[in-house]
Amino acid sequence: MESFDYSPYLREKKFPLIWCAGCGHGIVMKAILRAIDRVGWDRDDMVMVSGIGCSSRMPGYVDFNTLHTTHGRAIPFATGVKMANPDLHVIVITGDGDATAIGGNHYIHAARRNIDLTVVLLNNSIYGMTGGQVSPTTPKGKRASTAPFGNFEASFNISGLAEAAGASFVARGTAYGAVQLSKYIEKALLKKGLSVVEAISPCPTVFGRRNAMRSPVEMYEDIHENSVSVKKAGTMTADDLEDKIITGVLTDIEKPEYTTEYKKLIATLGGSS
Repeated sequence: MESFDYSPYLREKKFPLIWCAGCGHGIVMKAILRAIDRVGWDRDDMVMVSGIGCSSRMPGYVDFNTLHTTHGRAIPFATGVKMANPDLHVIVITGDGDATAIGGNHYIHAARRNIDLTVVLLNNSIYGMTGGQVSPTTPKGKRASTAPFGNFEASFNISGLAEAAGASFVARGTAYGAVQLSKYIEKALLKKGLSVVEAISPCPTVFGRRNAMRSPVEMYEDIHENSVSVKKAGTMTADDLEDKIITGVLTDIEKPEYTTEYKKLIATLGGSS
C-alpha cells in the first residue's frame, strides 16, 4: 500500500485513541479517510454523525463537522442534518448494538426511505463499551457478559436487513481486508441514497477474552479464514456458508432518493426549497 498522510483529516490533539490494542476500529477509520480523500470532498461539506459505543468515538478524532449523539439515535440525527441541508455529505458511524438493537427501527426506516446517508456499521459482535453484553450479531454459542454459558439466540444478518428494507447500496468488508473495505466505502460515499457498509472489526478485549481468542492476531486470522467473496459464495451450499463472512458488494441499485423526492413535493405544492 502506498504511504498516505492522514494528519490533514485528524484532530491530533484528541490522541491517543481510546480504542484497545488490536481493535479493528482504527483500521476502519483509516479506510474511511482514504476513501474520502479519493472522492475529494471538502471537509467543510461533510458531517460525521455517531451514537454511543466504541465505534461512535470516531467523530472525535476526525477534522470534519461532527455530531456525537445519543445511544441508537445516530441515524435520526443524521436524517435531520440531511433534511436541513441536502447538499451536505453525511456519514453515520455506528456499531452493531447501536444501530440494530436500540436503533433498529431507525436503521430499517432509513433504508425504506432511501435517504442519502452513508452508514458505516462497525460490527464487533458485542457491546464493547458498555459491559460486553450480547448484541444482535453475537454468534450463536459465543460467550458474553449476559451469556456466560454461550449465546443461544440466532445472529442478525444486518447487511441482509438493509437490503430487504430497501437500501440502494450494501456492502460488507473486514478490518483484515482494509484495502478492499476502503473501496467499498468509496462506492458507498458516491451512491445517491441510503448506503450501508458493514465493517467486521475484531474486539480482542471484550469478545476475544471471553471466547478463547486472547490474541488480536488470532482474531484477524479467524476473520481472514472465514471470509468468502460474494462470487465464491454463489458456488457454495448453505451448510458450507454457515458461520462464514460473505464479503463484497451485496446490493447496488438505482431508486428514488428521499430528499430529492421531498424537494419535488415542495415544488408541486408551490413552496420554495
